[in-house]
Amino acid sequence: MPDDAILEVRGLKVSFPIRGGLLNRKIGEFKAVDDVSFRIPRGKTFGLVGESGSGKTTIGKSVLRLIQPSAGSIEFNGIQLTDLNARQLRKIRSQMQMIYQAPAASLNRRMTIGQIVGEALWLHKGLRGEARQKRAAELLREVGLQNEHFYRYPHEFSGGQQQRVGIARALAVQPELLILDEPTSALDVSVQAQILNLLQRLQDEYALSYMFISHDLGLVRYMCDEIGLLYLGKLVEVAGSDTIFERPKHPYTQALISAIPEPDPDLQREEIILKGEISELSDLPGCPFASRCHAEKMSKCETHLPPLLLTDENHHVACHLHPGTVSHAS
Repeated sequence: MPDDAILEVRGLKVSFPIRGGLLNRKIGEFKAVDDVSFRIPRGKTFGLVGESGSGKTTIGKSVLRLIQPSAGSIEFNGIQLTDLNARQLRKIRSQMQMIYQAPAASLNRRMTIGQIVGEALWLHKGLRGEARQKRAAELLREVGLQNEHFYRYPHEFSGGQQQRVGIARALAVQPELLILDEPTSALDVSVQAQILNLLQRLQDEYALSYMFISHDLGLVRYMCDEIGLLYLGKLVEVAGSDTIFERPKHPYTQALISAIPEPDPDLQREEIILKGEISELSDLPGCPFASRCHAEKMSKCETHLPPLLLTDENHHVACHLHPGTVSHAS
C-alpha cells in the first residue's frame, strides 16, 4: 500500500444469499458490492455517491468488518483486515469508527450522554472514575456541547445534538479513519452546515481521514477531495471532486450532475432524464447502466462489462465510450 494511503480496498465483493422454497434453501445470490477498488490518502476525504441500494453503506460496514466481505482485500495502515480474527480486530477497532445516518438509533436511550461517551473510554482506553468523567466532558465540549448536557439522556436532545454526541463517542477512542454514513441526511439544512463544519475542523485538528457516504452531490463536493460514483454495486467513475463536477464522463455521473438545481436563473442546464428499468446486476453480462443509458450505446455495452480504466490523469471511468489504459485496481 502506498505510504500516503491509510486505506486501500481492492476487488471488494459482498454477496447475500437468496433463499426460497419450503426448506428455505439458497436458490441464488445477490451481489450488493461487486469488484470495488479505491484508496483513501491519509488526512483526505473520499466520497461514495450513488442511489439508494447502490451499496454505499455495505462498503462502509465491510471496511469495518461489520459485514463479512465475500472476496477482496481491505488494507488499513498496512494491516490486511480480511485476515484478522475477532480478537485481532478488536485491537484495531479503535482506529476506525463510524458515524451513523440516524443518530438517535445509534445511542443507547437508557444511558446518559456522559455514560455513552465514557463507555468507549473505558472499553478501549481503560479510563475509570474521575479520569473517565473528565475526559468525556472534554470531548463533549470539543463537539459543541456543554457541561450541563453530561447527565441528560439522548431523547432530551435535538437531532444535531445527538449527532454531536455520536461524533464525541467516536473521537473518544482517538481514531484515524471515520466512516461517515450520510451523517447529516436526517438533519435540517442549517444544522447540516454546523455538523459539516465541525467535521472539517476536527479533521484539521486531529489529522483524520474520512470516507463520506452520501447521495447529496452538493455535500459531497463541499466535503470530499476525491469521489467515487457507485451504480448497482460497481464503481463507474472515480476522480477528484472538481473533475467530477466540471468534466464528468460516465453517462450516469452526467445525469446526476444535470439534476442539481442551478441557483442562477440566467444559467440554463439541460437535465438528463433517465429512462428504462433498473436491471438486476446478477443478470447482466454487460454494463449495468446499459438499460438506462442516454448516450450512444454500442453493441458490446449489452454483452461486455466495461472495466474501470484510467482515461485522464487520476480520472477513472468504466464506460466503453471512454477506453482507458490502466485498471483502477492496479
